[in-house]
Amino acid sequence: MIAHEVKGWCPGALRPMMSGDGLVVRVRPFGGRLRRAQADGIASLAAAHGNGLVDVSSRGNLQIRGVSPENHAALIEGLRLMGLIDPTPEAESRRNILVTPFWVSSDETEVLAMMLTEALAAADAPELPGKFGFAVDTAGAPVLQDASADIRFENDANGQLILVADGMTSGKRVTVANAIAEAVTLARWFGANAGDVTRMKKLVAKGVEPDGATEPRNMVRFAPAPGYTSSGALVGLAFGQMRVETLSSLAKHGALRLTPWRLVLVENKSKIPDLDGIITDPTDPFLRITACTGAPSCPQAMGETRTLSKILAPHLRAKQTLHVSGCTKGCANPRTVPLTVTAQADGYALIRDGNAGDIPEYSGLSSDDLKDYL
Repeated sequence: MIAHEVKGWCPGALRPMMSGDGLVVRVRPFGGRLRRAQADGIASLAAAHGNGLVDVSSRGNLQIRGVSPENHAALIEGLRLMGLIDPTPEAESRRNILVTPFWVSSDETEVLAMMLTEALAAADAPELPGKFGFAVDTAGAPVLQDASADIRFENDANGQLILVADGMTSGKRVTVANAIAEAVTLARWFGANAGDVTRMKKLVAKGVEPDGATEPRNMVRFAPAPGYTSSGALVGLAFGQMRVETLSSLAKHGALRLTPWRLVLVENKSKIPDLDGIITDPTDPFLRITACTGAPSCPQAMGETRTLSKILAPHLRAKQTLHVSGCTKGCANPRTVPLTVTAQADGYALIRDGNAGDIPEYSGLSSDDLKDYL
């Protein structure tokens, strides 16, 4: 079996990651929101300094692809002028904050996200593992419980603010006034108790739990889909990727809130005209397919993924979900899913109810073979 390199950290803007198509420069919008001018500006910068492709990541960020090392400095300067760059790479790495897209100005989401951003940029902020993250999920009932985060702000069933260590079924009652201090304390507690564990959920699974978490969580199964909400219109993106022209077109309709679901919320829109590259039909099979970048854009991929996904999409049964991975790491979806296709040296493997690195049910399959096994 080939040993694939696991980076253990996420790319940023100041600390990009090299891929097969150039540097991946991840832009982390402050508060999970891009003003119209910022979104349009990112599209222009990605066209000038990248390959014209932009990803929406599972952490609600934008990734500019295909940036050459020679163009990186000019790209960063453009992003800095739009207020999208952190003061240091360390502050950028800590500011791993996922924000519910459904907030309104009357709830506490904006202020919590802003105060948390300031706390994580402070000189005495806790040092955290590269993928350690936060979620501000305080716009009514939680919607981010299936998204990756280690420390969460949520509302309980009574609408009261609680602080949650990921993996627990209860949280600690906090107020807006003390919430950030309590979150920083929890982050320091993790650092003191984690040992070689890098994620909160794994620490909790070992039976190590913080004190004071006595309030039951409001456990909610949220099913995101394109459509219209009180905050604006949600539109989908196949594989979470779009051309810069699509990003620029969306920006003309309103400010954008990013999500971890390969969906973008266009603020205050009750109708979105047909735009090339977006999905508005909630039954579209591409909403049920995740696929990593694959070969040749990823140097570790053993095979192509996106074209294969397009071949398989019409053959998915209703509500059937599929992940296509270029290697056994399963970066784009490390969780267990009903169907996973993993590229191998001799073809593709099919795994049921597992992930990309699990033992396959079938191996050495061609793209034509796969259609008959779904």
